[in-house]
Amino acid sequence: SQFLISSLKEKADVSVYFKEEVPEEEILKIKEEISKNPEFKVDFVSKEEALKEFERRHQKNPILIEALKEIGENPFLASLSIKAKEPSQYEKLISFLKEKEEIIEKIDYLERKPLIEKIFSLSSNLEKGGILVSLILILISIFVVFNTTRLSITNFKEEISIQRLVGAPNWFIRGPFLVQGIFAGLFSAFLSLLVLFLFCYFLSPKFSILFEGLNLFEIFSLNLKSLILIQIFAGILLGTIPSFIAIRRFLKI
Repeated sequence: SQFLISSLKEKADVSVYFKEEVPEEEILKIKEEISKNPEFKVDFVSKEEALKEFERRHQKNPILIEALKEIGENPFLASLSIKAKEPSQYEKLISFLKEKEEIIEKIDYLERKPLIEKIFSLSSNLEKGGILVSLILILISIFVVFNTTRLSITNFKEEISIQRLVGAPNWFIRGPFLVQGIFAGLFSAFLSLLVLFLFCYFLSPKFSILFEGLNLFEIFSLNLKSLILIQIFAGILLGTIPSFIAIRRFLKI
C-alpha cells in the first residue's frame, strides 16, 4: 500500500502564485528558505512549465486549447508547489508567506484544505489497513506452508524410511519438502499480487473521481516490476522459514 499512499500524498500540495513582475531569482530565494525546513518539499513551476502542463492535461479538449491560443500570450504565473509531511504544517507555511504577501498573487490553501485533509485521512487509514491486511496474509501463508509441509512429511513416512535405509543424505530427504514450501510461499505471494491487481483495477475509476489525475491502475502498472520482485522475495522467505521449522520438528532423521 506504500506506493499508493505516496501517490496520494503527491496530490496534497499547496500552490503559491507570484505576481507577474516578480523576478524568478526572488521566487527561488523563497523556495530555498522554505526548503530549509525538512518538513516541506518545494518545487518551482515556471510560467512555461505551467503552460505545458495545462496543455498536457487538456490535450483532449480542443476548445480549451484553441481558447488558449486566442489569448496570444502565456496567461499563467510562476509558482511554488509545496507539500508538507503533515496537514497541520501548512498553517505555519501560510504564516511565513504572509510576510511576502506584497509579491504573492494568490495562495490556494483555503480552496485545497478540505482535499488535503481528506487525502491525509485516507492515507492514514490505508496505512493502518495495509499493515493489518499484510499481517493477516503473512499469518495465513505461514499457517498454510507449515501445515502443508507437516502433512507431506506424514504422508511420505514410508518413502522417507526407505531413503534412510538406502543411506540417502539428509539434504536429499529434506530438500523436496523445503522446495515444496518455497513454491507454496510463491503461490501465496502471487495470490496477494492478484488481489492488489483486482483492487486497483476495480477501484481506479472511483479514486479518479475523488482525486483528479490519480489513476490507481496506472500506478500499479508503473510499479509492477518492483512489486513482482518484492513478492518473489517475500514468497521465498515465507515459504522457506515455516517449512524449515516444520522439517526440523516433524522430520526425524
